[in-house]
Amino acid sequence: MSKLVLSEEETMLADMARGFLDGAAPVSTFRKMRDEGRTHDAKLWKEMANMGWAGVLVPESAGGSDMGFAAANVIAQEMGRTLVISPFLSSAVIAATALRQVSDERAMAALAKIASGNVTYALAVDEGIKHNPDATAMEAKADGNGFRLTGKKTFVVDGAMADRLLVLAKTAEGLTLFDIPADRAGISREKSNMIDARDAAKISFDDVEATGDDVLGQVDSAMNVLRPALQAGQAALAAEMTGLAAGAMAMTVGYLKERKQFGVEIGRFQALQHRAAHLWCETEVTLSAILNAGRMLDNDPENAELAVSLAKARATDTAILAVQEGVQMHGGIGMTDAYDMGFYMKRARVGAEWLGDYSYHAEKVAASRGF
Repeated sequence: MSKLVLSEEETMLADMARGFLDGAAPVSTFRKMRDEGRTHDAKLWKEMANMGWAGVLVPESAGGSDMGFAAANVIAQEMGRTLVISPFLSSAVIAATALRQVSDERAMAALAKIASGNVTYALAVDEGIKHNPDATAMEAKADGNGFRLTGKKTFVVDGAMADRLLVLAKTAEGLTLFDIPADRAGISREKSNMIDARDAAKISFDDVEATGDDVLGQVDSAMNVLRPALQAGQAALAAEMTGLAAGAMAMTVGYLKERKQFGVEIGRFQALQHRAAHLWCETEVTLSAILNAGRMLDNDPENAELAVSLAKARATDTAILAVQEGVQMHGGIGMTDAYDMGFYMKRARVGAEWLGDYSYHAEKVAASRGF
């Protein structure tokens, strides 16, 4: 794959995002939030909204900046470098993309609230230990002009703090996507203890009422709305994981230049140089895959699945390699909580599972190639 490069505008966006996040949300801020048990920084999210990040995929007519998917990936990548915790992926990327598939006044009003930073969303899709929307068992039984939702959802990222939920449920002849407030009667949320200190929840639905107005898109045709949203989320998550890999690699290279053994910086040892060079090469190729996924989502969304799954699979592999090499080349200190490398490793493990693991996306790539 030839290496794709950022446009001038994307380079400016990346530089701006990195400058802001280095000051407003460094890894030390994440550590402090983890120690305090906080999984959301409302002030930071409002600042991001004011810069147009919350509305990166929201049309200008609804108050958004409408910068596109490639730009969203640039922002997500910079967030990954410093392990920023925010509802960016769930709200600004996944929910905004889903709502954009429905061109009615209600959807436009919801998009405006996302862009302003006043409303956050979470995606309630998975029910088992692996991502598999097609295996949805939660039922939405017809009840007069509406529905009654009963079932459970797991691994709902941002689910404990979200204002609204996008819920996938089985209806009479297919799957239907609902957009409902998270505090509706019959919904109970149990906060999950995530290893990377990110907000997530298990959510139970006990005879929850949903009206026809709560349906996003058409009844029994959820994937028309959800598939583009999932692909946007997978691409942005891949970008975040690639930023994570770059952050872990920068920390490791810095350590190789400082740590001495036998009076010599360990970065002078050829074996470690080879490992660092291999990681750099893997990261560069993955960055190309991320850029390609963003371009496909912007220019040819109907045929973006291969590019997105390739990006997510490669990003998963690269992030795991980066944190494993980081821990090993740091030696014993890399295993301690006092050092930040462990944070990158934990985030990489969670990111590897969310929205489809390596095997899930590798199978999609293989299928698209006729295997």
